[in-house]
Amino acid sequence: MNLLEEKLATFDPAVNQIIRDEMKRNEETINLIASENYPPKSLMKAISSMLSGIYSEGYPGERWYRGLENIDRLESLAVERAKAVFGAGHANVQALSGSAANIAAYLSLLKIGDRILSMEIDAGGHLSHGAKANVVSRLFDIVQYGVDPVTGLLDYGKIRKQALETKPKLIVCGASAYPRIIDFARFGQIARETGAFLMADISHIAGMVVTGDHPTPVPHCDIVTTTTHKTLRMTRGSIILCKAEHAEKVDRAVFPTLQGGPHQSNIAAIAVGLKHLGTPEYRQYIRDVVQNAKTLSEALREHGADIVTGGTDNHLLLLDLSKWNIDGEAASVLLEEANLVVNKNKIPGDHGTAKKPSGIRLGTPALTSRGMGEQEVRTIARWVAEVVKHPEDKELRDRVKADVVGLCSRFPIYRMTY
Repeated sequence: MNLLEEKLATFDPAVNQIIRDEMKRNEETINLIASENYPPKSLMKAISSMLSGIYSEGYPGERWYRGLENIDRLESLAVERAKAVFGAGHANVQALSGSAANIAAYLSLLKIGDRILSMEIDAGGHLSHGAKANVVSRLFDIVQYGVDPVTGLLDYGKIRKQALETKPKLIVCGASAYPRIIDFARFGQIARETGAFLMADISHIAGMVVTGDHPTPVPHCDIVTTTTHKTLRMTRGSIILCKAEHAEKVDRAVFPTLQGGPHQSNIAAIAVGLKHLGTPEYRQYIRDVVQNAKTLSEALREHGADIVTGGTDNHLLLLDLSKWNIDGEAASVLLEEANLVVNKNKIPGDHGTAKKPSGIRLGTPALTSRGMGEQEVRTIARWVAEVVKHPEDKELRDRVKADVVGLCSRFPIYRMTY
């Protein structure tokens, strides 16, 4: 037996079957998780290449291993493409995830114990922005801002006041569950007035930033971080963008401070993905994502749903379930039984717990990748409302599930052979 030549299906049928089952699950369900998407086949080809076994500590031209001439070319290509796409002075593509990118950003600008002003997780912030459960809260002094409890919107006047009072070394803007435009220019003014560094996490809205459908934070921030697998529609990874003056500190924060060798196979996929971002097809895709989200919000409101902030400007929306007397955990379970996949989510002013919050988060990147549009989205909104409003009706969920499978069969993702 030559293990280098063995096919997955014959050598390990158990793993092969799990992968096939997951493909079937994806094909037969509607994915409404705002942070998930379907990467193009060209990226998956790149990530499964011979690069998977390469070890490359360091940076192009400054490696700790030999035989990396092609790897240097690849990483340099990815970096230059990222700089060009986002208009940044420097880019790092080595951080393995969004959380790793954020921690590297903090370490590049701050000393342990310095104060960070960031968004509360209940208001839409991310764990790695300094939530109590996250290691960031143990490394730095975290102060957090929220949103207006009535409108659900950022109150820049209050944030400015809080920044002047608390004097943070770093202000973090950007969110994981905020459906409206973020005024990065205003954040920049606040940071300059208070003498703080400014960092933006655009992991969710990076696709809209690239296409100009959301204002860019790059001119206003010292550092911008993003994951690559959400609206950018790549495989999982991250990109750190920064002013040229921070380049050396950012690179050192990633390697050797936080990580060893990067995953060059994923850097290859990022390079390919960055080329995708410059195409007319991708620009149209993002516009369809945003329009589908607006349609979903509008249609859910027509079915009596309460939408946080009353709508959306991007790819996601938050559904407040309070009036329907069901929590986000229970709703997500019922919807999954109907092959509609969402995630539970805390909402502004939430009186629920992290495990049983008062909301669910819905997003349109994945369904838009399948080619679904207004008609399908309005049907999906009706299904979501019916299932959540009638938790006792198992027959309804079974009927919706059959209808979902039928709809999905008209919009296949892609077929792969293993």
